[in-house]
Amino acid sequence: MSFFESLIVGAVCMAVVFLVLAALFALIQSLSRVLGSVSGKGARDEKPDAANTADTANAAGASAMLNNAVQTAEEQTAAVHDQQMGSSAQTGSLKLDNVDERTAAMIMAVVSHETKIPLNQLVFRSISLVK
Repeated sequence: MSFFESLIVGAVCMAVVFLVLAALFALIQSLSRVLGSVSGKGARDEKPDAANTADTANAAGASAMLNNAVQTAEEQTAAVHDQQMGSSAQTGSLKLDNVDERTAAMIMAVVSHETKIPLNQLVFRSISLVK
C-alpha cells in the first residue's frame, strides 16, 4: 500500500467515525427533546401559575428553615467537639523518647490504619526508640 492509499484509508476511517458521532449526537438531542417535552407537559398541566408562586414562597421559607437548622446543628457539633478536645487535651499527654514528632506522627498513623481504629480514639502514652 502506497502512502497516498494509506492517506485515503485514514481519511475514510476518520469520516466514518465523525459520521457515527454526528448520528449519536442527533439521537441524543432528539431523545432529550422528546423526553423533556413529555415530562414538561405533565408538570405544567398539574400546577397553575398561582400555585407556582405559592410553591416558590413555601420553598423559600423551607430553605430558610433548613439553613437555620443546619447552622444550629453546626454550632452544636462545634461545641461538643470543643468539649471533647478540651477533655482529651487535659487527660492525654505523649512522651517522646529519642523520636522526632514527624516519626511519631507516622507511627501513630500506621497503628491507626493497621488496627482500623480512628486516630482520635487511640491514646498514646509514649513512643520510644528501641536500639
